[in-house]
Formats: sequence, C-alpha cells, structure tokens
Amino acid sequence: MTTEVLKVTRSGDEGVLPATNTRVLVTEFEYSRPASVEEACSELAEHGDDARLIAGGTDLIVQMKMERLSPARLISLASVSELRGITADDGLTIGATTSVRSVARSAPVLERYTALAEACESFSTVPVMVMATIGGNIRNASPASDSAPALLAFDAVVDLVSKSGERAVALSDLFTGPGKSVIRADELVRSVRLPRCGAETGSAFVKVARVMADISKVAAAVRVVRDGDRITEARIALGSVAPTPLLAMEAAGSLRDKQVDAALLDEAGRIAASESAPITDVRSTDEYRRRIVATIVRDALESAWLRAGGKEIS
Repeated sequence: MTTEVLKVTRSGDEGVLPATNTRVLVTEFEYSRPASVEEACSELAEHGDDARLIAGGTDLIVQMKMERLSPARLISLASVSELRGITADDGLTIGATTSVRSVARSAPVLERYTALAEACESFSTVPVMVMATIGGNIRNASPASDSAPALLAFDAVVDLVSKSGERAVALSDLFTGPGKSVIRADELVRSVRLPRCGAETGSAFVKVARVMADISKVAAAVRVVRDGDRITEARIALGSVAPTPLLAMEAAGSLRDKQVDAALLDEAGRIAASESAPITDVRSTDEYRRRIVATIVRDALESAWLRAGGKEIS
C-alpha cells in the first residue's frame, strides 16, 4: 500500500496552508498517514532524523509552534489501529497510541494499577488527556512525566519496533537524560507492558503542582506488596527531581520485610528525599522539592498500604 503524502507549505496555493501570524506550522513539512506499523517503520527507516511520529501531538505541535523542532516530515499514527487499546490478561498491555484519558478510565487499570490511573487522571487538562497518548508521554522522556513514575513503580517494559526488528526495554533502562532515551530514530513504541498485580498489592500516585493542570513540581508513585503486617516488596518512583524519572531504591529497600508503622513510612520518605537530585527553577527550589518528596512519598506509601489491605497506621 502506498501512503499518501501531503506537502504543507505557507503559500496561498490550493491544497496548502496560507501564511498567518499565529506561529502555527511555521516551517514547511510533509505529512503522511501510514495504515500499519510496518508502513510507519518503513517511513522512519527512510527519513531517519528528519521525521517525527505524531499521535496526539500535544507536545510536538507546541515544540513546532515555538520553532524548537522543524521536522521535514510528520508521520501520523492515527490510522494504525493495532497501536490502540488495553489488554488485561496475566498482566496489562497498553498500546502506544492509547489516550491518557482511556488509561485513566480503564476498569482494569483502576482496579489493579491504581497509581497509573491516578497519574493519568492528573495529566494536564481534559482536552490534553483526550489527545495525549501513553506512548508519546514515554517517548518524550520528560523528567516531569506524570505516567513515568507510575509505570516505573509497576516495573513496566516498553516494546519497541523498527524495520530491522523488535526489542523490549525495561522502562528503568529507557531514559538517559532530559528528553533523551535509548529509543532510536527508526523505532516506534508499540506498547508498554506491566506485570500482574496480586490481591495484596496496593499503589498510589501523588503530585504537587502550581495548579492542577500544570506539570509537576514533584511527583511520587509507589507500589507495595503486603504479607500480614509486613511489606514484602516495594517500589518508589519519583518525577521532577532528577534528570530522568527516578527509582528510589534505598528507600524501597528500607521497607522490605519490616512491620509497618508510622515511623517506618516517615523514614522511607526521608531516605527517598536524600536520593533525589532536584534543581532550582522558576517553579520551585531544590530544598522545597526535597522536603515535598519526603512528605508525598510517606503519604503515597500509607495510601498504597491501605489499598493492599493493611491496617490503619496510628
């Protein structure tokens, strides 16, 4: 099948966009809409760094309007139906172009992966949630990503595909820096997979931002597995406090095989804060972020513990 390609320019000719002063679509580019993963991968292989994939476009279009990105070709994934949808079997598989809103409202996600549902529900405004995709949020590799800490808490794996083959990468190994990852220019995100969560697993996501629709100053996602009055397994993930979304390994380790009480959760929060490496910027100071990490990790742990069936903490 041959993919139709539209040439988008700023002239007034028929079939193209007129010049405006809105800074929308400043540069010229080609636009194509492949019908399958195979076609999309072929186009990526052909155009390389000159191309950008577009699904919801909630970040890419903004970057283009601000002239930070000027791709020669946009490859739309809107017609690639195999990249959409949520499958709940032994674990959970989310197609890359599934909207953030769909993830937030999915019954299996709400029931078994609560932290991910909460992270997606906190994601900007409703219009952005409807357009934004889980794959795009992963590929952007933002340190302030809302979905990344929750996915890290569930030990998610990202499935990548290109014309040369497929590979699976643990999300904890995916990010390399702000806006950077191990995803190659010729690869697209096919799906993200989360392992099965048992009945005695609880999770929670907490975010602090200037206003609800803003990106996070600090975010934390936690997952715990309970056995009686003890935590047998824990993962704590942080956002907006390091160059990449961060796993607080020492803090999580401090919880394992310990009887749960308020002092234990307080200490885990303090350790998580010490593992963070925030910066001072226009939204918050580094000191403020560290203090908030300690607080929200503690709060998230208590919520996750109760959701796992644990007793109230006095």
